[in-house]
Amino acid sequence: MSETAAAAATKKRADSDDNASMESERTLLVFSLVGEYCGLDVNLVREIVHVPPRITRVPNAPHYVRGVINLRGTVIPVLDCASKMGNAPTGNTSESRIVVAELEGIQFGALVDAVREVRSVPDSLIEAEDSSNSGSIGTEYVIGIAKMDDGRLIVLLDLAELFEITQILEEDN
Repeated sequence: MSETAAAAATKKRADSDDNASMESERTLLVFSLVGEYCGLDVNLVREIVHVPPRITRVPNAPHYVRGVINLRGTVIPVLDCASKMGNAPTGNTSESRIVVAELEGIQFGALVDAVREVRSVPDSLIEAEDSSNSGSIGTEYVIGIAKMDDGRLIVLLDLAELFEITQILEEDN
């Protein structure tokens, strides 16, 4: 192969790599919830913590509020995602975690069954919500479904809708 042909082939590979890298993608925290893989935009996540042995109950709180925890001096409400979606609350296991998220200045913990991974997902693999694919997850809380190359489906959750953050903000104003 001549130098010119080799240079052209290298440029073509570089151009195709540039086009691939220009494709928009989302970085997701992937976790298990009621037997499904779910995902959240990693920009909403502040940290992931083990479920403490004791979560302090809050009197007269909605059924999906597990209680509050003290996280390095900050009181964080812990919300049970499964319970809020109408599923029976799952018992805590050694894999259960609290995903501390922040939406519109409101910090809270979302209880999940297990955190699996952080991964980038091209927007081309994400389809609008399709109720036939979301299984036990309520479709009103779903932004879309990521159809991964390995056959897995990752349900992208809308935490603002799930925990009615927008309504809370409107009531405060």
